[in-house]
Order: sequence, then C-alpha cells, then structure tokens
Amino acid sequence: MSWGADMPPFPCHSVRHCPSCGSGGVTVRADRSVRCRACGYVLFFNVAAAVAGIIEDDTGRVLLVERATEPAKGALDLPGGFVEPGETAEEALAREVREELDLSLRRDSLRYLGSFPNTYAYAGVTYWTLDAAFACTVETLAYRDVSGEIASVMFFAPEDIPIPRVGFASIRNILQAYRETRRREAL
Repeated sequence: MSWGADMPPFPCHSVRHCPSCGSGGVTVRADRSVRCRACGYVLFFNVAAAVAGIIEDDTGRVLLVERATEPAKGALDLPGGFVEPGETAEEALAREVREELDLSLRRDSLRYLGSFPNTYAYAGVTYWTLDAAFACTVETLAYRDVSGEIASVMFFAPEDIPIPRVGFASIRNILQAYRETRRREAL
C-alpha cells in the first residue's frame, strides 16, 4: 500500500490552520507535511504505530473480538491498538490486552509475525498506520471484564476464521499470514 491517487487522503490534507501561529495560510506539501506561509512552521505527518495480538488458547484456537464501536462496529478484530509515546510494540500489546480484556500476556510467548500497513478512519480523518502483529498466549483465558470497545469475545480454529467478517484490511492480512505460517509449521 503506497500513497497514491486511489488512496484516502493523508491527515495533512485536513489541516486548515497553522498549529503554531493559527494562520489560515498553510500549504500541503508532497512530503506529507504542511508549511505555514505566515510563520514558516512545518509539521510532518507520519504513519502511526499500532499493534495486534493473535492470542492462542491451549488447543490452537484464536481469540477474536467483535467491535462495539466505530470504526467497523460489529466487525471482527484482534485485540490491539495504537502504540503510546515511549512504549515498545510489546509493551503496547500487553497494555491493550489488559485494557480490552483484563488479561495478562505471557511476555515470553510473543512471536513477531510481521508488519502490515492499514488505514483507520475516525472522526472524519483517515490515519495511516503500520500494525505490528504478534502471536502470543496469556496467563489465563479467564477474562473477567471486557472494555466498552468490545461487544463479544469468541474463539476460532485458524482455518475457520471468517475473514470476510474482519473489519480492517491489515487484520485480514495478519490472519491470512498467520494461517499460512501455521500451515508451513505443520508440514
């Protein structure tokens, strides 16, 4: 996925006023930045880091969640979210799993699967993300509380995951890559 005419606009296209001086004279530049014509301030827009976790149970099934909120309300998803400043991808995944499902990741179980580009439309702005995917296990699957972001939790054998019901392209790609990895490991 590369930035082109057929892709959603980068967030810099939403900026109408300079974040520094407030002037309405900003120019969107080809390098995904805006430059203020009044004060010269330049603000670059980069891809946001996000994480997704494929949580496996002891029989090899994968935990999926049904989204309770937009974007993609009602679609299937993996636990995860945006990386916060100062966090590693692994720390972000552990935090997101704890916040969303009240589960503790087994840090020694994390297996990096790869990174997957995505777009995330929210409140009229399309954010470009790079989703780092990990397969992992948790201390116990006895989740006590799910966040308001999650309508339900379900488990699927990898080959039974209903890919068309998954709400984001990157998560569909992650799950397909995971299934391929599992098939190769089985050979």
